[in-house]
Amino acid sequence: MNEKTPDAPQPPARPGFTERTPLPKRFYKEARAAATEGGLFRIELDGRPVRTPGRNLVAVASAPLAEALAQEWQAQGESIDPVTMPMTRLANSAIDGVASAMEEVGAEIVRYAGSDLLCYRVDTPAALVALHTELWDPLLAWARERFGATFILSEGVVHVAQPPRTLELLAAALPDDPLRLAALNLMTTLSGSALLALAVAHGRLSPEEAWRAAHADEEVQEQLWGTDAEALVRRATRFRDFEAAARAYALLEG
Repeated sequence: MNEKTPDAPQPPARPGFTERTPLPKRFYKEARAAATEGGLFRIELDGRPVRTPGRNLVAVASAPLAEALAQEWQAQGESIDPVTMPMTRLANSAIDGVASAMEEVGAEIVRYAGSDLLCYRVDTPAALVALHTELWDPLLAWARERFGATFILSEGVVHVAQPPRTLELLAAALPDDPLRLAALNLMTTLSGSALLALAVAHGRLSPEEAWRAAHADEEVQEQLWGTDAEALVRRATRFRDFEAAARAYALLEG
C-alpha cells in the first residue's frame, strides 16, 4: 500500500480576487526535517513526507533550509495559510516548475538584466538623482569588478540595449540548480533588477539594502508627498517573499 503523504500548500489566490478559497485545516501535530538516503532532507508532518502540488517530494540539499521549511509548517495555527509560508512556496515552484525549465528561467533573469532598473536614471528631482547615485552607482561598479559586466545608462524610459558580452557574463554567473535559480528569479522579478538579486545572492547587499535600492523612487516620492498606507502594505507583502528568497539562497550556500 502506498504511503499517504500530505500536499504542500497551493499558491494564494491571485491579487484582485474578492473571494478566497477557505484555508485547509491543520491536520498534523509535528513538522520536522528528516535526512533521506539520497543525501537530501525532506519535510515530514507526523512522520509522513510532504509533497508539492505536482506530487513531487519536497526535499532539498540543505539541512538548514529543510529546518526552515519545517518551521514554516510548524508555525501554522488552526489553518494552513500559504501566504505565511514563502519558502515552502518557493521550494514548490523550484521542484515543480523551474527544475524542468532551467534555460527559460535563466533567460528571464538575463532579460531583466538587459533593461535593468539600475540603468534608468532621471534628471529631476535633485533628491532622486542623488539617491540613485548613492545607491545604484556602487552596484554597477561591483558588477564590473565581480563579473566583468559593463552596463550602459539611459535617462528616462528610453530603452538602451546592453552589450551582448555583458549579458553573456551574467548568464554564465547564474546558479545551475533549480532552487537557487528560483530564488534568484523571484528576487529579480520582485525588485525589477537582476543586479540587485545577484548582489543579494553574492552577499554584496542585505535583503533590506536591496529592497531600499529597488524602491528609491518611492522613497523620494514619499518624502515629497507622504505615504500611501495601501502601497506600504503591498510593498511589505512583496518584501516578505523577497526576504524569504534571499534567506533560502543563503541557507543553501551555508
